Amino acid sequence: MTDLPLRNRTILVVEDEYMLAEELCTNLAEAGASIVGPAATVAAGLALLHAAAHLDGAVLDVSLRGEPVFDLADALVLRHVPFVFATGYDVAAIPERFQSARHFQKPVPIAKIVATLRNR
Repeated sequence: MTDLPLRNRTILVVEDEYMLAEELCTNLAEAGASIVGPAATVAAGLALLHAAAHLDGAVLDVSLRGEPVFDLADALVLRHVPFVFATGYDVAAIPERFQSARHFQKPVPIAKIVATLRNR
């Protein structure tokens, strides 16, 4: 039987670069996840979050079309949804309140993201 580390997990993907979003969604689905998104804006991400009955995790880009994703990250914290940042920005761009969240530099290291989401 194939190992599906994210089986029965629902993951929100928030990424504004189309090709990266598609690649991330495909790779997470291949790991067994059900995908919500991708969302290319903070507003779209918030709408998906509020519409979702349940989320097990999220992958967030730090900047969506120039808008910081941190309002969405705050909303995820309030709903106790773990998340990781996958971004081209340095960790210094992430506010102190999110320093405990894992931060992955692009290009996205999918195996590390899957392992992190699996263990949260």
